[in-house]
Amino acid sequence: MSEQDAGPGDPVVVRVPVEPVDAVMEADARDAVDRYSGLAVRGPLFGVAAQDPQDGRRWRVVVEVTHGCPQYARDALNSLLWFRAKDEAPSRQERRALLAAVARLETEPVDELTVLGTRYRVVRAEEYAAVDERGGIETPRPTDPEPLTPHWGPGLRSVRVDDGLVLDPDAPLSPLQAAERVALRPLAYSGIRFPDTVLADSARAVQSHPDVLLMPAAFLITERSGDGEWSAGSSLHATAHDARRTLDFALTWMEPRTRGLIPYDADRTADARNPPTGTTDETAAKLKEYARAADTLRAGRCDQVEAAGTVYRITRSRRLLRWGPDGPESPRPSDISPHTPAALHPCLDDDGTVHADGLAGEEPVR
Repeated sequence: MSEQDAGPGDPVVVRVPVEPVDAVMEADARDAVDRYSGLAVRGPLFGVAAQDPQDGRRWRVVVEVTHGCPQYARDALNSLLWFRAKDEAPSRQERRALLAAVARLETEPVDELTVLGTRYRVVRAEEYAAVDERGGIETPRPTDPEPLTPHWGPGLRSVRVDDGLVLDPDAPLSPLQAAERVALRPLAYSGIRFPDTVLADSARAVQSHPDVLLMPAAFLITERSGDGEWSAGSSLHATAHDARRTLDFALTWMEPRTRGLIPYDADRTADARNPPTGTTDETAAKLKEYARAADTLRAGRCDQVEAAGTVYRITRSRRLLRWGPDGPESPRPSDISPHTPAALHPCLDDDGTVHADGLAGEEPVR
């Protein structure tokens, strides 16, 4: 291993790939760099990371960094701690500590708190994608994880984004990962479409959190109609196949209902492949177009299809966390939320009893 001169921020430990799998992934990444020369920044995402005293500089993601505003992440932490108090706390003392944190999250837009020795922090990541010279967005790479046997039916529990992810700024990186990390350190917003407060916060973050940490790739559906720009058509998924499964459902079930081709009150088994009785020939032809696109998606590792004038693409999303002396960046003053903190769950007393009316001492929920 060797250290690359990183300038401002921490040194980056570079691990030269020698194992065959690592070497193929590095070659795959090099091909992507040659093909996609630009970046399209979508905006911030938020989640929650936790740090125990023995973790050193490492943090663990406990709420996936996929939420569109800080308060959504705070609400998710609220629920995480409430259910931990309800289902896992071994004593009244620990339950009381967890519920005290929940009470704060119900009334304050708090971005960091310590509970039972563990630090919890709402963290902010920047989502971006690689683009080519014509504005095409990067699709999944051949070495991105895929299931050995693709499953398309309902009932499969997908892997959660960031499940078990440890944020370690000292972890060794491949040469291309290290180069990308160093190159993105100065990344900041620019241009007239951003308010002055957003630009100022972005410039300040480069100084206060001079390093960056690259998160694992995630995947989503993007859509483009006519000559318009690409827009997000789904949330993030842990694998490209999970995004394809979502697109398959959208093409065959959701889009036909949204466009009035199948009534919303039709049998839930009716879809583009199985139109309801009484479907007209004209509507059947439109449904067949959606079914063909979905069948194409199932034929292999297909990442782009078109139906009814809309192009659907499985896109490779990338995220970076800014990192400072005390760890990952929290929300910025200019990051806004559409709602304020509120109580999300019924009252839970120190004994673990849930009170539906919110008053301890009344009839509990059984």
